[in-house]
Amino acid sequence: MPTWLSVGFLVGSRISEGEFEKALLFCGSGMGIHVAASKCPHVHAAVAENVSSARRAATAKNCNVLAMGGFWTAPRLGQAMADAFLEHSLGDGYEDWDGFYEYHLIGYEECENFDYEAYKANGFQVPGERNVELGPEPAGLAF
Repeated sequence: MPTWLSVGFLVGSRISEGEFEKALLFCGSGMGIHVAASKCPHVHAAVAENVSSARRAATAKNCNVLAMGGFWTAPRLGQAMADAFLEHSLGDGYEDWDGFYEYHLIGYEECENFDYEAYKANGFQVPGERNVELGPEPAGLAF
């Protein structure tokens, strides 16, 4: 039986090679398999435990892998989380929040193109760091 590591590496490699755009992964907590998949280039994996965070992984972080914990995720919740993740993309949602897309696009691009040696050489600061001002928070956020 393959370990969660080999499954995570396999799915991550399929994302890296462009065979899949997005994937859903499951292990006991979701944590281990998301770490394994994230070892592959261009994989941006998230662990979610509710529908809002699954949607946010797609809309704000442009994640292409969503991991869930099979020990704690009930079937209907897992289906709703999968739908929220698979049916949304970077920039969907919070359209009434000025700067939302631009702010999160910068974060995605900085992660995708991260060069640790350049970061280290720049005194542990992101070289050429870009900023976007976010407008007032939209109504209805919990924070």
